[in-house]
Amino acid sequence: MSDPVVCSFFTKDKYYSDHAQKLSTNLESLGLTFFLEEVERDINDDWVDICRKKVPFIHRVCEKYPDRRVIWIDVDCRILELPDFVKDSSADIIGFQRGFSPPIAIGYRNHARFWEPCFWGIGTSATARKMIKDAYLNEATSMVKATDDYFFEEAWRANADSLTFQVIPSACVVGRQSLSTVHPAFFVFGASGKVPEFKNKASQHVNEQKPKWIRKQVVKKSKLALRFLPQKMSRRLISISDQLGLTHYLLGYGYSGLGDGRSQQQRRAITDRILRAGINGEQKLLKELTRDLKSSCLINPNEDATIEVAKSFNFYASSSSNTPLYLSWWVRPFPGNFGDWLSPLIFSHYSGLKIKFQTPTAPIKGTPKHIVSLGSIARFIKKNSLVVGTGISSTEYPIETQAHYLSVRGPLTAKFLSSCGGPNVTSFGDPAAVISQIFPFERKETNGRTVLIRHASHDRIPLILPENIDELSILVSHPERIKAFIQELLKYDEVITSALHVYIVCQSYGIPCSLVTFEGVENSISGTGVKYSDYSLGVGLEELEPTVIGRDLRRVELSDIRNVEKISNSKKNEIEEKILESIEIFKNVRAK
Repeated sequence: MSDPVVCSFFTKDKYYSDHAQKLSTNLESLGLTFFLEEVERDINDDWVDICRKKVPFIHRVCEKYPDRRVIWIDVDCRILELPDFVKDSSADIIGFQRGFSPPIAIGYRNHARFWEPCFWGIGTSATARKMIKDAYLNEATSMVKATDDYFFEEAWRANADSLTFQVIPSACVVGRQSLSTVHPAFFVFGASGKVPEFKNKASQHVNEQKPKWIRKQVVKKSKLALRFLPQKMSRRLISISDQLGLTHYLLGYGYSGLGDGRSQQQRRAITDRILRAGINGEQKLLKELTRDLKSSCLINPNEDATIEVAKSFNFYASSSSNTPLYLSWWVRPFPGNFGDWLSPLIFSHYSGLKIKFQTPTAPIKGTPKHIVSLGSIARFIKKNSLVVGTGISSTEYPIETQAHYLSVRGPLTAKFLSSCGGPNVTSFGDPAAVISQIFPFERKETNGRTVLIRHASHDRIPLILPENIDELSILVSHPERIKAFIQELLKYDEVITSALHVYIVCQSYGIPCSLVTFEGVENSISGTGVKYSDYSLGVGLEELEPTVIGRDLRRVELSDIRNVEKISNSKKNEIEEKILESIEIFKNVRAK
């Protein structure tokens, strides 16, 4: 089979025509053959009608290139490279599963349609081309109000028994973290935002009915029944169930009946319990459940990451202190992101208290008094939050104005808080700036090399590195691993990073550092980018924006983008004072 042809179309309006130009540049830079075409939009055409034009368009491209694989890509998407396993695939149909789902969720039990329509390829076999022709003929005669996705799904269902197919791993989408795949994250997804608007105006397929798990139904009805029983009786029944092992079985912690193997549902249930044991500081239970899971299953990378993050939770929650400090921070992706997990490390260090995790997204009802600190999580601040150094990621969401604000990350967060009707906060600084106070390491002779640390969203983006650049993973959460990570940073001549908190740590110690993002994935990190200037202005340094660089780092002149600024001791002391003040306020509230 010859090299594939990548195709797409666009309408004249600015959004799509601009993206068509960008996609053309993207595909040309990769040396790919492509076919982009502007389609006419009739005066009464809506988004559904335009999408429907994709069916005859793809059919026409397939007719034009009978001996070449045809790959469709939505015009607002990008590819960083076309991997050999896609380019040289022998499958009739290749693409992402619906919703970019993992293989374990394959099929119609989870989705109404099989394929993700934004990027998929059609082989040259007669059966592959028949599927396209069937979709074409159906669309031409059907009176159904539907997008291309409907007609291709119908053709897929009609021909699936005779088609070979290949599912691209969901981890190949930029921003989808995966601990297991070696394949590059090559696909950049772009959404026009029209799907929700028109979903109820276009014909849809209905997903298959999920089976009603018997154990789940028993648990649900048992809980309901226990509510109507006297408390003494319900506790007695629960105790008997626990002692007999019935609870263990009903909650899916027992065996699946397949020898020593467990069903996916049971494995998820055990993994969830492992996580909960870590959060609650139940060290003995954590060890028992981990040993139980490992004794009967080949642990996959996601389960291993959950076990690792559970140990990190447990470290803070099983402290010898009897007084808990409720702290809110962002804990995913597992096994934990370096910057987010600086939060419990810092507050554990300064308070000496047991750190209890408070989910940022939890409803206000039932949420205890808590501290919100590191990260761009200001949108999750609640009325009973104590705020120290938190920031915004955008101005899209209003901030709670009734919380107790001691400081925020920077003046941009403060200005937005004020515009929402909140207090005038004048103390600024990201708490990560004090890390050099907690670990007062000296920077001695370095190793003559440079280290790259990617933001988690840039995981596996294909980069070309010169020989003198190493990489470190940002996915660390346990305090000992964070400490070791920082010690590694100090060994290098300089750091390149697309992660803000790595950059902040470098400026805390005075390590030369370049804050970057990569061409083609500039928007892969959530938010508008306000956090960079907010941070730098908040610690009294020059206004900051990441530099967009190419993915071939051999061509990057670091001397042009390197920053050698260091956060002042006076600013670190100010931030430290606010951290200590928040802890004292929290203790006083708890004592009342």
